[in-house]
Amino acid sequence: MLDGLPLVPLGPDVDALAKLILAKHMMSQKAAADAVHVAAAAIAGVNYLLTQNCKHIANAHELPRVYRLLEEQGYDQLLICTPTEFLGGENDDEESNT
Repeated sequence: MLDGLPLVPLGPDVDALAKLILAKHMMSQKAAADAVHVAAAAIAGVNYLLTQNCKHIANAHELPRVYRLLEEQGYDQLLICTPTEFLGGENDDEESNT
């Protein structure tokens, strides 16, 4: 299913950005792997990071701070959201007709 998709390499830049996310308390130390996911996506220049992890990654309370940090560090806009948000919600068509 994932054949042909490019792998995002992990390296010192990813590690440094993940540590910065943790140092700024945008994610807890328990979520270090999640910080690596965000850092890797930002450094790879992906447009979207889809996740079901709303506790640490797609946390609406922390996302503005994460986005601001990524911008301050010079990374392109990364949109972090759930697959449902990405697809426009389950009942999007019905709601737009009312």
